[in-house]
Amino acid sequence: MSALSALEEAVEKRWEALWARVAGREPVELVDALHRECDRHAVVCRAGRVMVPNAYDVELADEVYEQLARRGSRVGQALTDSLARHATRHGYAWAGPLAVHVRRSGDVPDGRYRVTSSVMPHVSAEGFQRAGR
Repeated sequence: MSALSALEEAVEKRWEALWARVAGREPVELVDALHRECDRHAVVCRAGRVMVPNAYDVELADEVYEQLARRGSRVGQALTDSLARHATRHGYAWAGPLAVHVRRSGDVPDGRYRVTSSVMPHVSAEGFQRAGR
């Protein structure tokens, strides 16, 4: 086997492993990343309510995004549903309507993903911060 063939095989195996994690029944790594992002930004309010951001962005590497789009995957809905269940289990209150946006990004290295959260623009970020005091 030539060096080029060995490299090609290694890349193909890595791609298949990543694809299995992302495109499986429920993309476990992405779900865990969303849950951690939600938990990390939870704010305890005076009334004992725990508020969490309501807007989540999931950036996927171009190749992964293309594969999901070609297969007609509903990964965005699966991620939203999972995050909603997570919030219910922990008694979290959203800072507004929940939205998980899945998009492609050329900036995500090595076929991975990036998860960020924020409070949607129609909800005051300062009010969200004050709620935790």
